[in-house]
Parts: sequence; structure tokens; C-alpha cells
Amino acid sequence: MALDLASLIGRKNPPLIGLDISTSDVKLVELSKGADTTFRLERCGSEALPKGAVVDGNIENVEQVADAVRKLLKNTGCSVKNVALAMPASAVITKKIILAGNLSEQALEVQVESEANQYIPFAMDEVSLDFCVIGNAGNSDEDVEVMLAASRKEKIDDRVAIAETVGLQAKIMDIESYAARAAISRLIELQTNAGRDQIFALFQIGAKVTYISILLNGEVIYERDQQFGGNQLTQDIIRNYGLSFEEAEAKKKLGDLPDSYETELLEPFLESASLEVTRAIQFFFTSTPFTRVDQIYLAGGCAVIPGLVDIVAEKTKISASVVSPFKGMDLSSNVSEKLLRSDAPSYLVACGLAMRRFG
Repeated sequence: MALDLASLIGRKNPPLIGLDISTSDVKLVELSKGADTTFRLERCGSEALPKGAVVDGNIENVEQVADAVRKLLKNTGCSVKNVALAMPASAVITKKIILAGNLSEQALEVQVESEANQYIPFAMDEVSLDFCVIGNAGNSDEDVEVMLAASRKEKIDDRVAIAETVGLQAKIMDIESYAARAAISRLIELQTNAGRDQIFALFQIGAKVTYISILLNGEVIYERDQQFGGNQLTQDIIRNYGLSFEEAEAKKKLGDLPDSYETELLEPFLESASLEVTRAIQFFFTSTPFTRVDQIYLAGGCAVIPGLVDIVAEKTKISASVVSPFKGMDLSSNVSEKLLRSDAPSYLVACGLAMRRFG
């Protein structure tokens, strides 16, 4: 789903930042590309959001989010004005449809809108609708497969308003799961034989929701979400140690908690997280023709919790690793390698959005 890109026409890869607005924080990534096509990470950073500023993907307080973005731009020294944003998958309706391949662009737009009425439970004047032609339909050379995407205008407007408030121009509106997929696909291509015929399962463990995407040869063969995330551990810390939400989040990240934390809270959480991953894999096996997964990738803020990747590999009996979306990239002097070591897995969506600069 894209906003007006007219101002970009005629300019080759103008600067563009990826801005990921999540429940807990906002993240920024700026990429460039060298002559040898290697990505270069120019800037990245994050800024925490007050609790309640974003709830279940909905912007509840535009000013609070805008303030966090403003601080983030200042702290990273970013001066780029064009921005790619994303909607949570739960806020977007997507559907693949088959249309005649000989339609003009205008006729295609009319046909898409007509077809969209069947799948969108809102009045068409309340939604933003976009589409792209994927390619020829598999069973017909005369038809094309088209992906349509629609979201409530008010939800898109909230994100655009945040960008405009801080002096940015929203050029692209993506879907978070699609942006993450773009970033993970680059990593898969770095594998032996570019990961051909291997099945990769991506688990993005967020604050409240875990998003699962399973890919084979560049295609998504399964996706779903589960109501499980890092806030479960944060709430346990709050209850057990009498801390505020902000204090609990900070101490969880730094590991600055009492000695009893590991056995009383962390280990049960790791057990629960590994159980969620195992269940998701089993559900994939029972609801599709596939019977194997070759590699599990963990992403999101929880991915770096000590011991998580090990227990997931142990429980699932599948090779597991923590995603580093900047693997293989050159780093500018603006980027802290220490930050990347601890926080890189949480930048998957922002990285995928920044990659939109290059198509």
C-alpha cells in the first residue's frame, strides 16, 4: 500500500528513512547503497514511548508519538525528510484476486475497486485502497494475479499526521509484516545456495503479539499471529518487585533485577515462549502439507533475552538463531556497534521500510 509517490518520479533512489511505530517505541533506520550494491547503514536509533501512546497498533496519542519521533530525529542527527511508515497487519485487509490481463491501467483500477467491495466490510469512502499486479495467473496466460490492500483512512491519517507534525513527508505506507519479510528475504539470500528449497520460520516477538511468517523460495506459505509477547514478563516484574512499567522495562533490558529474577520469572517466561513457538510450528504442520522447518529466526525486542534462542532450539529440535537485519552491511561512523549487538533484532521492520528506497 503506497501513498502518492509523484514527487519521487524522475529521481533515482532519493533519501528515505524507515520509521517503525510499535507499542513500546519508535525506531528509525536510514540506508544507502554503494557502487557494489552493498547496503550501508547510515543511521539507526530508537526512542521509548509512554505506556498507552500506542495500543494494539492504534495511535492513541499523536502528540506523544510525535514527541518521541522528534527526539529520535535529533538524537540520530537525521535530516532526511522522506519517510516510509507501516501499518500493523491486523489493520490491513489484503486479498489476491485474478483479473483480465488486457485491461488498461484505468480499467484495472475500476475493476479492483469493484472487486474490493466484496472483501472490505466498510464503505469505500472510509478506506484507502491500493493494489499491485503480482504477475501472470498460474493457470492462465491471459489473466493476472493482483494483490489488493485496504485500511481505514483514519488509521493511516494518524501515522501521516505524526510524520507531518515533525516535518517529515510520508511517501510510502507499507504493512509491517511485508517490511519484515523484505528484510528477512535479504538475509535468506546470504545463505548457502540463497536458501533455495529451505523452509524458514520467522517469529517476531513484540510487546503483546508474536507474528509468524513461514517462507519457502521467497514465497510466504503460512502466516498468523499469537497473543504472546514481552509485556507478559514486564507485568510479572511489576507485580513481583513493585516497579513502574517504565522501571520494569528498563531493568529488564539491563538485567538489573534481584537474584531471584532468573529462577522465579525469567525461566518460566522462557518456557512459555518456547512452548508458543513449538505450538505454532505444530499448527503449521497440521494445517498445511508441509512437514518440516529448516531454520527458525527470532526477531523483535524479546529475541535477545538470554537463553531464549537456546530453549527454542532445544524444544523444537530445529536450528534457531537471532535475526540481525544489518548482517553484511557496511556501517557508518554514526552507528554504534554496541547498540547493534543488543538491539538489532528489534529493527527488522524499520530496516525493511528503509529498503523501500531501493524498490
